[in-house]
Parts: sequence; C-alpha cells; structure tokens
Amino acid sequence: MHYNCLIVDDETDLARMTAEYFKAFGLSCEYVDGKESCFAFFEENTADLILLDINLGDGSGFDVCKKLREDMQLPILFISARQSDDDVLIALTIGGDDYVKKPYSLSVLLAKVKILLKRMEQMKQSSATAASPASDTDGDASEVLKLEPATMSVVAEGRRVELKAKEYALLDCLYRHRNAIVKKEDLFDEVWGDTFFSDSTLNVHIRRLREKIEEDPKNPKYIKTVWGTGYYLKL
Repeated sequence: MHYNCLIVDDETDLARMTAEYFKAFGLSCEYVDGKESCFAFFEENTADLILLDINLGDGSGFDVCKKLREDMQLPILFISARQSDDDVLIALTIGGDDYVKKPYSLSVLLAKVKILLKRMEQMKQSSATAASPASDTDGDASEVLKLEPATMSVVAEGRRVELKAKEYALLDCLYRHRNAIVKKEDLFDEVWGDTFFSDSTLNVHIRRLREKIEEDPKNPKYIKTVWGTGYYLKL
C-alpha cells in the first residue's frame, strides 16, 4: 500500500495519536515502533514522507536514516526529545530534511508535513509538464547549472549530481532568484514553509549543497554568502 506518511517512533501512544490526527485531516498515515519494523514496512509499502524518532527501542534513528538514504530520496523529518544543537546538526548532515523537537504541536507538525507533500507534488507536476522555471534552458545559466525536477538532480557543468528533497528545494529557490540576494527569512519561508528555524539548519543544507556542486566548497563559485543577510546563486 501507499501512504502519505510513515511515523517511526517507539512512543506508540504518541505515534498512534499523531497518525489519527493526520488521518482526520485527510492524510493516509501508518506508524511502526522501531528500526526493523520500519525496514519491513518498506518491503511491502511505500510512503511520501517519514517522521523518524532518534531513540528507538531496537536501534538509532540516525542508522535508519543512513540506511534509507542509500536508495530513497523521500523527505525525512526527525522528531525527537533530544534538544541539543549537535543532534540537530547530525540529523541534517546525514540526510534529514527537518528536525522537530518534542513535545510538538500536532497542528504545527501537520502544517509542516502538508507543506512538504505539496512541494513534492508540485515537483512531480513540473517534471510532467516541463513547466518548472527551474528546469528551463535559458541562455548561459542553463549551460552552467541545469535543474531536473523529475530526478531531483542538478547538472553542474556537465556533471550530474543527485540531491535530497530539501537540498533540491533550496537550490531551486536560489536558482529562481539567481544573481539576486535571497534573505534567510525568505529561504526559510519558501523552502521550509515558515521562518521559525535556526541559522544552523540553513547553514548545514548550504554546506551540503556546496559540497555537491562546487569544485572547491570552501571557496564557492556559485553559492555566495552575504553575511548577516542571506545567500545568492551567481550564474
């Protein structure tokens, strides 16, 4: 079966309540309580998005994320009671798209999930119609960087690079505003759906993008920082 969302959390009462809340608002949702049950789920089912706890009874959510990232590019949102910035940075660095701290508001979490699902659907539609402004072939810009929404990848100077969902959304936003400064709050609003995120979240994703598309990530050619303000994509 296919579900909009899979929750992986050994706090089964919370997972059940979250799944029921999502279902009440029209999202198909299932939950499992651990690492092995998560992998077993994907042997017979699919999902658009995963909510993943770090502390699982039979393992670590970090390990689950790394394993899933070997052959899946669907969005992964960590949900955890662990509050340290180090945990957030690890989660984002290994492939997480967002980090939501427990206790969370069900309405806020639902809003985040709906925004991600809507963005994924828009990407699918743009690839089907070839109408995405980020996948155009306008002049010199497309000769340097060409975004391909169908595969969530970018061709950088002839080299194809696969991106994770949030990385692609971030690069897509910068590309649409190329050669113009995009403020941090605008990036948070367009890519994450709200402005209530720390700079570390954005910094980690920018660093990962640079590592993938820049020849020298420490001396970036394309993704430029405007200190205290935001970023711009130089093409």
